[in-house]
Amino acid sequence: METAQPAVRLDGVQFTTDRFRLGPIHLEVPRGYVTAIVGPNGSGKSSTFRLLLDLIKPEAGTIELLGSRPHSRNPELRQRLAYVPETNSDCDEGLRASEKAAFHQLWYPTWDVNRYQELLRRFDVDPSVRLGKMSKGMRQKLELALALAHQPELLLLDEPSSGLDPIAWKHMLETLSRYMEDGSRTILVASHLIEEVRRLADYIVVMSRGQVLGVYEKDALFDNWRTYYLIGDGLEERMLTQGPGVHAVERMGGQAYKLISSASQSTEQWLHREALPVTGQQPMELDDIMEALIARQQPFS
Repeated sequence: METAQPAVRLDGVQFTTDRFRLGPIHLEVPRGYVTAIVGPNGSGKSSTFRLLLDLIKPEAGTIELLGSRPHSRNPELRQRLAYVPETNSDCDEGLRASEKAAFHQLWYPTWDVNRYQELLRRFDVDPSVRLGKMSKGMRQKLELALALAHQPELLLLDEPSSGLDPIAWKHMLETLSRYMEDGSRTILVASHLIEEVRRLADYIVVMSRGQVLGVYEKDALFDNWRTYYLIGDGLEERMLTQGPGVHAVERMGGQAYKLISSASQSTEQWLHREALPVTGQQPMELDDIMEALIARQQPFS
């Protein structure tokens, strides 16, 4: 990870309800990159965003965004951020898109009306339509245009693809890639779409049951995790689990085994050195990697 001051820092952050416990979370999101938070439903992704936005208060720990504590009475910090939620509030459904944009413009000195209009054209959004009359996908495109119009330093996106058709999704990915081109901006995105994470993210945070299971550089993650298939007399699961980089071993019947590695280079060197009978191998997809990590997660005491 980068040694410069992170865009987002959570240090020992905890939050609990009657049915859910988040943390303690220790997480640093590097500046100038796209970091994706992935995990099953109920893992704590949306709660983490609400904590970052000061919509709920942590019971313990500290939070910093762009070097400052999030607070509703910190307008300077708010002007450097933008947030696109998965589900939009219905309190402004009577407004037209143009009226909501005019309200936003009052709060952001760096608002770029030309940029905003360009985004509306690209996303094919009619600013005269009332928000309550918009489809979910159309509303999502409008919210993204509003978020990007003032060129925020930190963009928080909670399931931004929700409701988007394939063409709008493609336009969103292209727009976000261009937004990151100057190298000084940061995106923190929660997404359940594997292809979206593959195309956007530089770093991946895996969460489950309110805990961070790991933070990984994306290319290294996909390079390191691999599945190997072995078959042969004399193989024993206990022996295979001792191999370097071996995350898990599954017996598939008879003397056939599936071996999951989280450090493929070390594992392959060991397999070759021990002359073990590998019959096949394949890279792992992100959902399979998450499943392997979650399977090893220790439950709360």
